[in-house]
Amino acid sequence: MKPDDDMNIILVGKNHGKSRVLSINGARAGALLVLVMSLLIGAGWAGYQVAVQQASAEQPSESELVADWQLRLSEQKADLARLRENVQQQVDALTLRLGEIQGRLLRLDALGQRFVESGLVASDEFDFDQPAAVGGPEDTLSGESYSAPQLTRMIAEMEQRIEDREQQLRLLDQLASTQRLEDELYVEGRPITWGWLSSKYGYRSDPFTGKRTWHAGVDLAGKEGSDIISVAGGVVTYAGERYGYGNLVEIDHGDGLITRYAHCKTVKVAVGDVVQKGQVVALMGSTGRSTGPHVHFEVIRNGKSENPETYIKRASR
Repeated sequence: MKPDDDMNIILVGKNHGKSRVLSINGARAGALLVLVMSLLIGAGWAGYQVAVQQASAEQPSESELVADWQLRLSEQKADLARLRENVQQQVDALTLRLGEIQGRLLRLDALGQRFVESGLVASDEFDFDQPAAVGGPEDTLSGESYSAPQLTRMIAEMEQRIEDREQQLRLLDQLASTQRLEDELYVEGRPITWGWLSSKYGYRSDPFTGKRTWHAGVDLAGKEGSDIISVAGGVVTYAGERYGYGNLVEIDHGDGLITRYAHCKTVKVAVGDVVQKGQVVALMGSTGRSTGPHVHFEVIRNGKSENPETYIKRASR
């Protein structure tokens, strides 16, 4: 089409019988094209601006970002504080349990020391003042630290073992105490540390009348003022002068067994005193019906006299 040619546009209305013809030449076509392009460009620019505004509205501002970071830091600090508090509570609980274990170990050491002092355990075999000797070859692998659950489990196992040992040691202590008590009350040995047998148990010639009389004990002569000791632990039931006996000490050892120590120069105990085996209860003398320094020693069981030589010659327990 030549530039000078016109372009006709036929507009048809609803009534097909009527129509209009719009003639467009080159100038009009160019103007129309420019108008359409302008509309397209304007619409595109408007859409771009709208998209930019929406993107800007969706992105937080710098102050909003700072506030968000501060909020997150506060939450992390709170979490860290709770974690520290939880760890400290666990440490406090473990420390308390370790303190209890330490106290129980001290009691076990005390019991062990009592066994050593009592002779039930050899002191050169068990030294409770020193830690137990341990050792072994070094492992080539690097060791690993215990975790909190592993440490808690180890402490629980240790507490169980300590409880078992405490029960065993308490039982041993009871048995040892019973044994010591039986040994303490076991009547045996001589009531003097130095001297000799001067008169036996049974019938004899009376030293004053020469007649055959019953002697209910034995006489052990020695040096005046020498020690008279108890042959067993017990309770003093008489301490003073008695006719014929002079100064007399009588000791009840339980189970119906009584010993008497007569003709004493000096009495060292009083009624009600608890005496131990080997304790000095009097000093040798010649009070009462006596011809010289000695101790008249009697053993009475259930109200009847027995031969003291049986107990003097008795083997130690």
